[in-house]
Amino acid sequence: MLVNSDYRNRNTASGAQDRQRDSASPGMYTLQLKPQDKTPKYKQIVQSVIMDIERGILRNGDQLPSISELSVEHYLARDTVEKAYRELRERGFITSVQGKGYYVQTKDTGKLKILLVFNKLSSYKKIIYYAFLEALGDQATVDLQIHHYNVNLFQEIIDKSLGKYNYYVVMPHFTLDTPKATYQAILNTIPSQELVLLDRDVPELQHDCLRVFQDFDKDIFNALENAQDLLAKYSRLVLILPSDANHPEELPWGFRSFCLIHNKAFAVVENAMSEVLETGTAYVVIRETDLVELVKKIRQTSYLLGREVGIISFNETPLKELLNMTVITTDFEAMGKTAATKLLEKHRGKVRNPFYTIRRGSL
Repeated sequence: MLVNSDYRNRNTASGAQDRQRDSASPGMYTLQLKPQDKTPKYKQIVQSVIMDIERGILRNGDQLPSISELSVEHYLARDTVEKAYRELRERGFITSVQGKGYYVQTKDTGKLKILLVFNKLSSYKKIIYYAFLEALGDQATVDLQIHHYNVNLFQEIIDKSLGKYNYYVVMPHFTLDTPKATYQAILNTIPSQELVLLDRDVPELQHDCLRVFQDFDKDIFNALENAQDLLAKYSRLVLILPSDANHPEELPWGFRSFCLIHNKAFAVVENAMSEVLETGTAYVVIRETDLVELVKKIRQTSYLLGREVGIISFNETPLKELLNMTVITTDFEAMGKTAATKLLEKHRGKVRNPFYTIRRGSL
């Protein structure tokens, strides 16, 4: 999925940038190569040239060093430089003139190129996606890819895209049996200044990158704390958490902590199908199919929803508002806008996304 937009030109008229532009003459342009980086050298050349075009250091018509000059200066094989220049030419960033050399030639000067990698495409992820695009405005082109919780597919996506984008915005949600070291190793191949972690943090990752995330453990705990006055009439809480849905493992931690602190009996079950309703029980429901099943069961009894049996549902939708359901939810729109805004500001660091409780009649 590709979203095209016009670029809002940045001011590059300062004396410092003029001097940088002057340095782009043949044999004087400096590549940003990192000897310790595991990224193939030809990809690093491609990435360096593109980034300098985006930053205004290289302009249309600037001549690049010859293949021989780059090979000698950076101790590279000619084949490596040739492969990089070939890719840059095929993608429209440079052109070659026989007998003269290679020149910058691009119509997208300065336009940011962003790869957005989601774990899945749901109604909630669409809210993040469109908020992200809206906040970027006309300053970027965005490609969207889905890894479907599959770390091998994620590896393939990153391998094919390294060096082709200014930023890689990744939702690092994978199947629960995926070793953390596996996807951390893939994330480590992305330069820290280009990586953005979205929706979920990876605390073990040493990258100094932008992270806009939910703190699943603390979020559910604080949400339940905020509804403690409503939960006081329930002696037992049940979290319905499907084992086959790859939900973050931190979710039950915050739930259990709340129950232990407030002396509530509790249980974590996989679905609502086998649940026998009891008065004095409140259910925290992740999946909408389980929510529907619970509502059906309650309607088959004399129990009053919000008095004898309670329900808290995850993530707000218009239907839940119509059903008068109490909801705990992150602000998906804010997540997309924050990620885009902080990215444009070149911000690094952690930003915890807002999470709140919507109090309604089901509790």
